[in-house]
Amino acid sequence: MSTSQRAREFGVRVALGATRHDIVRLVLGEGLTLAGFGVIAGVVVALPLTQLLRSLLFGVTATDPVTFVFVSFALVLVAAAACLCRRAARSASTLWKCCGPTEAARGV
Repeated sequence: MSTSQRAREFGVRVALGATRHDIVRLVLGEGLTLAGFGVIAGVVVALPLTQLLRSLLFGVTATDPVTFVFVSFALVLVAAAACLCRRAARSASTLWKCCGPTEAARGV
């Protein structure tokens, strides 16, 4: 579910005392959890498929651990940047500035 669709939930959280930091942490945590599962699934699928690409690799082994760690870290870093830079995530964190938690909870 996108953060713009969760405006009512964020409004209730703000009304109950959540800070901007809490909302950003919630959005970032959910995004990184999803990215983590994606990286794990990707590594599980990629390891058996490396045998098919072995003839195309030069200067690196098919199951080079440094490459797998670097690529996994890069993908998680991109996912974190996407979670923080999305306009919807920023607007969710500043929800109470534009309309207040009561209006957001009503769906205004």
